[in-house]
Amino acid sequence: MADFKDRESAFENKFALDESLMFKAEARACKLFGLWLGKKLNFSEGEAQALAANLVGANLEEAGFDDVKRAIAPVIVDSGVAVTDEEIDTQLEKLFIDAQEQIKNEA
Repeated sequence: MADFKDRESAFENKFALDESLMFKAEARACKLFGLWLGKKLNFSEGEAQALAANLVGANLEEAGFDDVKRAIAPVIVDSGVAVTDEEIDTQLEKLFIDAQEQIKNEA
């Protein structure tokens, strides 16, 4: 019986760790995406940093990146720079993978 409890505890610990890493990876991906988008929209370094910070906060609204996409829509429109939905999705996917790798390498 103790062996089952040990395995159950180990599984719960792994799940919690995986969730924590996923949260950190999403936050980092949002930051990287904000910096990428700021550069694409010809923002200053400070403006890009502010955008990145705002996107990290926007991502806390719901799982996934739909909240981030909603947050950037008016920013893109106001900038007058053409950015396609496909380009956004591709960058978010790539940067999420990059963020996961960065976090794994830090551990």
